[in-house]
Amino acid sequence: MLEFCLFCASLFLSIVPVCSHKYLNISGLLSLLLPFALQVEEEGAGQSITWMQDCVVSLSPCSDLLVVAREQKAVFLSAKWRTDDSGREEMTLAVSWSGTLSTEEGECVSSVICVPLASQKRSSTGRPDWTCVVVGFSSGYVRFYTENGVLLLAQLLNEDPVLRLKCRTYEIPRHPGVTEQHEELSILYPSALVTIDGFSLFQSLRACRNQVARAAAAGSDAIQPPPLAYKKWGLQDMDTIVDHSSVGIMTLCVFDQMKNASILGGFHASVKGSPPAMSQYIAVGGGPYTGFYYAVEGSSQPLLSHVALAVASKLTSALFSAASGWLGWKNKNEEDPAQKQKPKVEPATPLAVRFGLPDSRRHGESICLSPCNTLAGVTDDFGRVTLLDLARGIAIRMWKGYRDAQLGWVQVSEGRGERESSPSAPLPRRHAQFLVIYAPRRGILEVWGTQQGPRVGAFTVGKHCRLLYAGYRLMGVNSVTSQGWQLHTQQVCLLDPTTGALRTVTVPFHLALSDKKSERAKDMHLLKKLTTILRNILESEAKSVLLDIKHPAIKKQVKTTLDPEAVDEALLQLCSSQLKLLQLYTDIQQLHSAADTDTSSEALDSLEGIEEDLSRLGPTLQRYAQLTSRPSVSFAQDSPDSPLPARAFLSQLECTEDGEVRVVRGADTEWNQLGSFLFWGCLSGESPLRRVCDTLQQTGVSPQQLLSLLLSVWLHREKDVLKKPEETVRNLHTLLITLSNMKGAVEESWDPQSVSPWWQQVRTACVQSHSAAAALLAALVAHYAVKASITSRADTFCSSWEAVSLELEQWAVCVRQLEDVLVLQTLLWVPPPQGTAGGATAQCSVKTLLEGGRGGIADSIAKWVFRQDLAPERLKEILQRREEKEGDDNSEQRNRRMQTIQQLLVAVCRRFPDSLSPDLLFAHCCWEYVVQWNKDPEVDYNLSWDSIVLTGISSMMWSTFIVKRFSAAAFLMEKVGKAPKDRLCRRDVGMGDKAMTSFLGSCVQLLQILMEADSGVEEVPPPELCVEEVWCGAEGPASIAELALEQRGVHYPLVQHHCLLASLLYAAMTFSLRVKPLSLFDSKGKNAFFRDLTSIQLMPSGDMDPGLVLLRKEVRKEETHQTGADWWPSMCLELGSLLQVNPDILRRHLVCELYSQGLDLRAEEAMLEVEDKDVLGSQLLVLTGQRLSYSLLHSQSQTQPAMELLARLPPTLCTWLKAMDPSELRCPMVPLSQSSRLVSRLIEILPENHGQYSLALHLLEAVEALTTED
Repeated sequence: MLEFCLFCASLFLSIVPVCSHKYLNISGLLSLLLPFALQVEEEGAGQSITWMQDCVVSLSPCSDLLVVAREQKAVFLSAKWRTDDSGREEMTLAVSWSGTLSTEEGECVSSVICVPLASQKRSSTGRPDWTCVVVGFSSGYVRFYTENGVLLLAQLLNEDPVLRLKCRTYEIPRHPGVTEQHEELSILYPSALVTIDGFSLFQSLRACRNQVARAAAAGSDAIQPPPLAYKKWGLQDMDTIVDHSSVGIMTLCVFDQMKNASILGGFHASVKGSPPAMSQYIAVGGGPYTGFYYAVEGSSQPLLSHVALAVASKLTSALFSAASGWLGWKNKNEEDPAQKQKPKVEPATPLAVRFGLPDSRRHGESICLSPCNTLAGVTDDFGRVTLLDLARGIAIRMWKGYRDAQLGWVQVSEGRGERESSPSAPLPRRHAQFLVIYAPRRGILEVWGTQQGPRVGAFTVGKHCRLLYAGYRLMGVNSVTSQGWQLHTQQVCLLDPTTGALRTVTVPFHLALSDKKSERAKDMHLLKKLTTILRNILESEAKSVLLDIKHPAIKKQVKTTLDPEAVDEALLQLCSSQLKLLQLYTDIQQLHSAADTDTSSEALDSLEGIEEDLSRLGPTLQRYAQLTSRPSVSFAQDSPDSPLPARAFLSQLECTEDGEVRVVRGADTEWNQLGSFLFWGCLSGESPLRRVCDTLQQTGVSPQQLLSLLLSVWLHREKDVLKKPEETVRNLHTLLITLSNMKGAVEESWDPQSVSPWWQQVRTACVQSHSAAAALLAALVAHYAVKASITSRADTFCSSWEAVSLELEQWAVCVRQLEDVLVLQTLLWVPPPQGTAGGATAQCSVKTLLEGGRGGIADSIAKWVFRQDLAPERLKEILQRREEKEGDDNSEQRNRRMQTIQQLLVAVCRRFPDSLSPDLLFAHCCWEYVVQWNKDPEVDYNLSWDSIVLTGISSMMWSTFIVKRFSAAAFLMEKVGKAPKDRLCRRDVGMGDKAMTSFLGSCVQLLQILMEADSGVEEVPPPELCVEEVWCGAEGPASIAELALEQRGVHYPLVQHHCLLASLLYAAMTFSLRVKPLSLFDSKGKNAFFRDLTSIQLMPSGDMDPGLVLLRKEVRKEETHQTGADWWPSMCLELGSLLQVNPDILRRHLVCELYSQGLDLRAEEAMLEVEDKDVLGSQLLVLTGQRLSYSLLHSQSQTQPAMELLARLPPTLCTWLKAMDPSELRCPMVPLSQSSRLVSRLIEILPENHGQYSLALHLLEAVEALTTED
């Protein structure tokens, strides 16, 4: 035997990557030297230090017991106090027991854990009462020992080797919604998982320990072990399992419960009232690499062990003595080989894997569960460490380069600070999770922040260490007994066998924070240390610590600590500026409560003429206000009438170093609230305007900022402005004049020939605003104010005429544009009728219309037309009225809504005569409808918009939206060989079968429009695209009409070729024909399909394969069989010539079909166009014979005269009639007069030398005789 002596020291290893070690908080350091001896078998003289890698090591979380085992032997080391050579007492680990644990032949120790048991005494402060050593063996046994190696209990749960033992103890829930987890001991076998309830195990171990103590005192071995409850699960659907983690009980939320029920049970699945509780287990290994198991609580009853069954059933003493022998309580000299038998093993309850992370080549090696039970680290044979999110079942992070890695977790709680000293309810303490990774091949220990945190520390250690992480605390603790306890447990320890050092890893909480928060938390840590140093009067160290503090607030706190009487100058300046702002806040409030007695004759004089503008715009403004005053939902705190708190006022203003006040631009809501606070009282006439402006000017606020606030509140409170437009306009004019007279508003050196930045700011705000009415009123007021200002400067500048023409011209253009926008926006505000597509109302401004390009106005109207669902005919009728005078329309009784739409649309078209010309508007409407149809092909929109530019629009529609679906429909029908079903249409074409039929009909119409337009393209000159003079500055994308005019002309034969295919597809879908449409064309015809209609393609030649012509003829004849609209026969005849099918064949077939349906008059009209009368006569002779055969032989009402006539007929005619099949007739019941007329026509058609002429004469005689008898 070779004796190794190792000395283990527990050192405090604090991970602070930024600071040096002399600044660490060392108030809780443990400096323990713990010698112990370990006996192992001698394997040679050159024994390596890697022997610990072959051992099973477990450390109690209380650091008071260390177990090292190898094969059959083990050593228990307990904590004891000792005195070193210098006389200082310290805690050490000393051997308390060593020996052999195995009792079965050939079994070895495979897993060990040390579980500290809590004391049941009321005076306990959280230290364990004693520690139980749980040992798993390769034979399948699980045995429980005391610290002194005394066997308490043994159990054979499975006959396979024990792979891993893990424990879960009680944790106080950090949040009210967290499920309280129960204590549990889990034992993993290669194909099973056994879980033992912690409470039952705790009581059983205490009972066994008491019985062993009594038996030892009495000198007797007769003890009765208590019952032990457990659950056994058979883990299925994984090839190999090497490690596991028991996460605990989880409960799904209601949404996840309903989602799982709908997935598993379908639409009609029933959902329980409360979600079921499930135990979650994670297994790692291979196939899949990680498996997630869920066991529903209550699905399997716990199994009682055979020891409990023996005690409960009170079996004979012989049986009990045999059982006590394998439990280990029988003396060795009493063992009987006949009685030493293994107990029966209970079968496992199958548990299927719910889901997993499949990776055929990757095999997991270990899994380490985080203290919060939400994350887990997994190592594999590829040298990767994967971080799993257990709630979502996904991998969220992966580290590489960590082969044979060992994992652990460190959970750190936030220190007592601001969160607990808040004036309101104390905030809960935060917790941070850190993942500790030990890479033995590199000899490095790393600490990483989760989930996506950086590496916060790295330490070089030995390459043969063991990372010891328990993952649990004391067993036997609950929510009642844990109150007031302070559990002294270590989380992660590193055991170095070369030096005997046992180090613990401690991480400060501030490393989990980021940026400022981390800096502040670290400075708080340094402040505590500085306070301690100052108490010890260590000036040099205090100075160095003070220099390391970075956060300004902490520095200020340090200065206050060093010199309580010192006051910061910055603080005095801050208080002074805040007092100044509060005084301004109070003055403004007092002014708002005062009456407005200011009158200005100058302002009233400069407003002369605005009443005329207001009266001219009055009806439009009134209608705009009615349309925009629809009820809406808003929050009370967002109301513009809500008072502005002083805190919000102070947050938006600040004092500069010069003592002036500057406004800080924040969110739009806050900006509007500040503007309402300052100026709305003035605008509504409730506050003195000049006194408010003088107060603001004295503070030094920039006039530009005041102007921005004024315009924002004016444009934001449009509805309130329109309630009293005359009064608010007058007050706005006064405010504009007053602000423009402030110093720094309008430059004194302003040249009237240039644009003033002050008035340009007003124009920019009006042009960009979506409040059309408020923007127009503000522009009118500013226009009059500018006119007055320039008039007052006329005596100073000699070039006054140029100034007037330059500045006022821009205002005239701006006012005209805003008037146009007001009329347009009023039209857009008209709500759509109920049941239409609807959508949000388009908001327009001068800026958006200018940026929308030359077609922006027409595009806005086209979107409005779609929302209103106006038919093309109705829109055309309205547009024709814009040149007429409005009058009473008593002939048509239209509702009020349509009258409103008509009036507004006519008004818009009169303001935009060029941008909204009928051709351009129809082109945009056509494009808008096809865009909306492309979004929802199931809706059949009206696309029949007539326009001069329709050729280009149709070509763009075909290439952009239609050809893709058209080709998909053709290929689908070619594939199935018939009209496809609804499911196939939706899968390949994106619409149902009915919608596809309508779509193909629209394709035929579109291609016909292209052909008609192409044939007459030289007759109609292209239109000139013009815009109004005030909108000439529009810049943006090209309009649809411009793009349509730029389109090249289509190739007529190619369009006709596509129209032919579209007609075939339309007929096949309409009449459910069995046809492969593309097979009716040769290779050239197929290659020409679905090409650009403007390209020149190689079209089919005149010579056609006879077989293909025959196939086309059958298809055309099949189409003429069908009944439908009157235009179908003419279309079939027209397309027959394109398909090189003899039209005379189709005409004869059409005549026969009309006679077959009993439409004799229409058949006689079609008969006039037939050229080959002989063939037609033969065909009609057969049809007449079928009619007569039905009347004589197949009719249910056969009369005696008819039977006599049949007997008198010539034998040849009688035989021929019996051979006829009347079922081929679509309408066999035809009056005899029509049949007589048909036979007469036959006699006229057939020549006398015709072979069937005599048969026709016999038929004529028979029909006449039958008619006479009737």
